This record gives sequence, structure tokens and C-alpha cells, in this order.
Amino acid sequence: MVAGDIALHLETLPERIESEEALDELLSRPTQALVDDLARLDGDIIVLGVAGKIGPSLARMAKRAAPRKRVLGVARFSDPRMRERLESWGVETLQCDLLDRESVARLPRLPNAIFMAGKKFGTSTEPAFAWAMNTFAPTLVADAFRRSRIVAFSTLCVYPFAPVSRQGWDESVPPTPAGEYANSCVGRERVFEYGSRRWGTPGRLIRLNYAIDLRYGVLLDIGRWVMDGTPIPIQTSHANVIWQGDANAQILRCLLHCTNPTTPLNVGGPEAASVRAVAEEFGRRFGKRPKYAGTEHEWAWVNNTAQAQRLFGYPLVPLPRMIDWVADWILRGMPVYGKPTRYEVRDGVF
Repeated sequence: MVAGDIALHLETLPERIESEEALDELLSRPTQALVDDLARLDGDIIVLGVAGKIGPSLARMAKRAAPRKRVLGVARFSDPRMRERLESWGVETLQCDLLDRESVARLPRLPNAIFMAGKKFGTSTEPAFAWAMNTFAPTLVADAFRRSRIVAFSTLCVYPFAPVSRQGWDESVPPTPAGEYANSCVGRERVFEYGSRRWGTPGRLIRLNYAIDLRYGVLLDIGRWVMDGTPIPIQTSHANVIWQGDANAQILRCLLHCTNPTTPLNVGGPEAASVRAVAEEFGRRFGKRPKYAGTEHEWAWVNNTAQAQRLFGYPLVPLPRMIDWVADWILRGMPVYGKPTRYEVRDGVF
């Protein structure tokens, strides 16, 4: 099949997603713009830290968009089933501990690197390991892949809270991190920036907002609270969400929009979603009245994604369709990861 024949278009979005297989297919279905961009990109792609929640669909999307390119996924692969799934999709795999200097030194030096490894949850109980994953592993990768393009994941949490009425901070706002996790993520950014400045490595730092899969994500958290009758913590009144497939496509397209030195890019939805409004939408679909706890604050972790929209256009999957899909998934009792996003946390302790 030619890559362009399976490209995602707005008019092809399904009314519902029937199964996990259908979900994984949709999350990894490339847009025509991505197909065109990767056709212009020189060289193969290595995805470092591929075995997390987002990595498999991103690597599969890269392979589907550019079937003639080598796409190599690197991780520890503590679950061998994930390695088997990736290889069934045509993604090559290589086992590697990114904290081991010698193992990283043996990795193939492909021209395009996506760095996704990191530690968030459990940072408060294992801060040393989180700092190692979020700063030492990037140090090794920045050194080893100094001749590649490096698109590295970061987080919206490096910013201070923003007034929700202004749709959040753009990339010109300096990081003001709260808590061990966000501080270590600023450290990750600084390591890649240092490598970029020292060795001339082109790159991008992806300050990702909340990516939506049906098995986890902010919308699933809110929808399940509504379904279960659990009071929704409303202090964090807004969240910026984006369909994971849209995020994958934008992040891969950043390989053609690297800067030297590397610079941040906010990736998320075009607007901050009101938690109360989202809960009311779930309530209508479930026939339930949402319950709330606390008082809405006017400040939250929300980012302005105008720069990404100028580069890539609007995401294809709009918020109402995501709510439809998540509500249907919940109503049918479909599988979930059981990993809350904890988007409502306001002190940076994860």
C-alpha cells in the first residue's frame, strides 16, 4: 500500500472506535502532510524510549508515512509483547538502557532522532532516578547523536501557571518550574540546548500538552468521574488537550522544522478546554449530572500553541469528536490503562 493511500483526512474520522486494534490503527494513521514531509526528509529515524504510552503509535505512524525508511525503536522492553507488536508493524527494535553509557554508544547513528524517554510519576518518591532519566540519559543521547537532528519531548509543566483567559503562555515565556519533575524537565531541555550550541545539533524541544488516547488522558479522567459520580476537582479549571495522533504527526513533522540552536515548541490543542464544560458534555451523553469539588481558579497549566498551528495547521480531530469517542469507550467498558494523568495537581508533586 502506498503511504498516501492511507493518509488521515478530517472526512474519514469514524463516528466511533470499535476496538483497541481500530484505536491503534487510527492513532498511527499519518496525515497527507506528514507523508509529504517525510518524503522530503533525508535519512532514517530512530525513536529513543519507544515503549511508553505514545511511542508505539508514533513509531508506527512514521513507518506508515515513510515505508521505505528505516524506523528503529529503542527501549529496555521490559514487556516483550510491545517489542513483538512494533516489529509486526515493520518497526525495527533494539534493546538498550539509555542510562548506560556504553549501550548508548553502540546505538546506530541515524540522521533523525526522536527522544521520548523520561520519568514523571513517582518523581516525589524516587527523585534521583527521575533526575537521571530526565537529565543524564539526555546528556548521553545529546553527545552520541550530535550529528543528527534531535526532536526531544518536554512538557507543559516547565511553564508557570497562566491566566486561562489568555489561552496560556507561548514559547517566549521563560520556564518557571514547580516541583522536582518540572525542574528535572527544564534540566533535560538545557542539556539538549547545550549539546545543540556546542556541536551545532539542530533540534526541537516539544513542550507537549495533554495527549488523548481513549485508554488514558484528561478526557478519560473527567468522563470516568462523571460516570462514577465522583466529585471532579475543579480548581484546575482548564486543560489543553490534543488527539494523540495529531500530536504524533506534528512531532514527526518537526524533523523538518528543527532550529540551530534547538528551540521549544508547544504542541497541543488550539484552545484550552474548560473542565466544567467537558464534564457537562459527558453528563449529557451519560444522562448524569456531574459533581464538583472546590472552586475554579483563573490560572492553570495551559499553553498557547499558535506557533505549531502556523507550522502545521489545526489538529484534525476536534474536541467534540474526542469527547464522543471517549464517552462511547466508557459506556462500552472498553480497556483502559488505569493511569490517571493527575492533570488537576497544582503543586508539581507527581
